[in-house]
Amino acid sequence: MARVPYFDKDDLPPEHQDLLARGINLHRALVNSPNGTRAFSTLGRFIRFESKLDPRLRELAILQVGWLARSPYEWSHHVKIGYDFGVTDDDIRALIDESAGRTSSLEPLARTVLKAAREMTADGKLSKATWDTLSRDLDNECLTDLVITIGFYNAVVRVLASLEIDVEDSYMPYLERFPLPQG
Repeated sequence: MARVPYFDKDDLPPEHQDLLARGINLHRALVNSPNGTRAFSTLGRFIRFESKLDPRLRELAILQVGWLARSPYEWSHHVKIGYDFGVTDDDIRALIDESAGRTSSLEPLARTVLKAAREMTADGKLSKATWDTLSRDLDNECLTDLVITIGFYNAVVRVLASLEIDVEDSYMPYLERFPLPQG
């Protein structure tokens, strides 16, 4: 159970009801701070709809963060969203292998994007070697968008964990298909 109340659209004054256009539990909890939700959502919308980064690579980076954080909410939501943007079951299995230090059949750029997400999550920054490898395939705008994406989703998983946001029933099948590691 979340540490703050979940609100529905009807619980909010009219000027904040738009914040629950997507009535997912994360948003239902965040609206305890309507202005905070607006700020949070602005960056999330940019990442999803305006970033120049390839959407499949974006979703792989987000999934890597969710996997490393063992965030059931983030992982389940972005397995589903990833499917919408071209992530396959083979990609997800490859991410799991890469996370465990095993090589996978992913193309080199995707493998390096996952490495970037692992480095930023564990070390707080990208190594020079990873940056240099990424810069062979990504221009400065896409590199910046990747760093923004990984940084934002490292914040998201901490918000989810700290507020103890519950995974909606409709997302549970994604956790069952690809369970997070224990421990």
